[in-house]
Amino acid sequence: MSKVPREKKEATLGISVIPIIVIIAALGIGIILFGSDPHIPILIAAAAGTLIAVFVLGYTWGEIEKGIIESIGSVMQAILILAIIGMLIGTWIAGGIVPTLIYYGLQILSPSFFLITALLLCSVVAIATGSSWTTAGTVGVALIGIAQGLGISPALAAGCIVSGAYFGDKMSPLSDTTNLAPAMAGANLFDHIKHMFYTTGLSYGISAVIFIILGLQYRGKVVDASEINGILDAIQSIYIINPLFLLVPVITIGAVAMKMPAIPGLLLGVVLGSLCMLFQGGSLGDMIGAIHYGAEAASGHAMVDELLTNGGMDSMMWTISLIMCALTFGGVLEATGMMQCVARNMMSLAKKTGSLILVTVLSCLFVNILCADQYLAIALPGKMFKDEYARRGLAPRNLSRALEDSGTVTSALVPWNTCGATMMSSLGVSPFAYAPYAFFNLLSPIVSVTYGYLGFSIMTLEEDPASEQYVRPMKVKKSPKELEEYISNYKAKHANA
Repeated sequence: MSKVPREKKEATLGISVIPIIVIIAALGIGIILFGSDPHIPILIAAAAGTLIAVFVLGYTWGEIEKGIIESIGSVMQAILILAIIGMLIGTWIAGGIVPTLIYYGLQILSPSFFLITALLLCSVVAIATGSSWTTAGTVGVALIGIAQGLGISPALAAGCIVSGAYFGDKMSPLSDTTNLAPAMAGANLFDHIKHMFYTTGLSYGISAVIFIILGLQYRGKVVDASEINGILDAIQSIYIINPLFLLVPVITIGAVAMKMPAIPGLLLGVVLGSLCMLFQGGSLGDMIGAIHYGAEAASGHAMVDELLTNGGMDSMMWTISLIMCALTFGGVLEATGMMQCVARNMMSLAKKTGSLILVTVLSCLFVNILCADQYLAIALPGKMFKDEYARRGLAPRNLSRALEDSGTVTSALVPWNTCGATMMSSLGVSPFAYAPYAFFNLLSPIVSVTYGYLGFSIMTLEEDPASEQYVRPMKVKKSPKELEEYISNYKAKHANA
């Protein structure tokens, strides 16, 4: 007799929030009380979600396992990039590239101008490469070292680096998330980028002003020359410093900017870094060691040795395992419909345009925390809200902008997210430490929601040249009240469409 499959039950909100409560409790108890890593608490929550799915909702283990594997498989490229960034950092330190950047940076940059300079530099590099990860793993590593030498808090410096890196990533047409957001919303890429200028420009401008003001606290500060000289001497004692080494980051970043795929571009950087090790007296065995285990400095200067002992594929394994644990949890919730249930209930709260954008932003943050991946944080809410924006007569670029204003930038603020974990591995600073200083990442979702409630730069389908409903450019932008009246009339007009 064949076994009759169990009938699946649809996840209710009450059932769906149980794994969320478990993960919050497990992380709180594990990290705060016992000081443990987040891996096991996340897996405990995944196990709780699995038990609910099997014994309450009627799913089989095979279906849940498939969801977990698909969840992890969706970010395999990101995991490969993460491992290669570890190799790149190891070879760039051992090859003298990062030491050279730090050596010259300490002599050129002053404490009062460091923050705004770092913000602008990371912004330019990220726009050119389309990658916040590449930016943090290259110039970001050097800037952290320079900040420590200038007596600037690593957390403040990391917040500045992350702000610049994510601004550039968000506004670059080369960025994968910048392409993904309009694809999910049904918008044009360059329409999407132009529409982001309203929110992103204000967020970036405010962030730049804050970093300039914070930099003023270092104005007139006399840098301890003996300390700086001690750092420079320590670097020179173990590395040959040559400005020609600076060509390596220029070539690597240039290759990615010229649309070389990320993995070959970063591997090119690993090869160039390995070749530079020959000038440092390294052997083939040393190259393999730097690629696998990273660089190890032994200058006798505590700060220099801590800073320049880093990198290697092995250094990224903690991060990669954390990502896989988080994606296991996210895969369970997505495969069993619990994630979608919570999102649907959130959407029921969106009565007006402002609240719709607020719910979109919160959904992206929610997925970033629970599914631990920015791509899912853009793709899932994008799929869920696309029809709702259209039903209300709102142009797709409104949705794509909200997805980027929240899904992309908040990913770096979650330690177990692929992005937060990558920033932590590259910069050596926990997202919990730098998050208060990542002003751009904090401001972007706030500005996006504020614009939604004010009705500012909210484009309707009739105002969107890319829409079939396009009528004419509006001479006067609608007020929030007029916008809601338009939406009400649009929904009534197209109710039977």
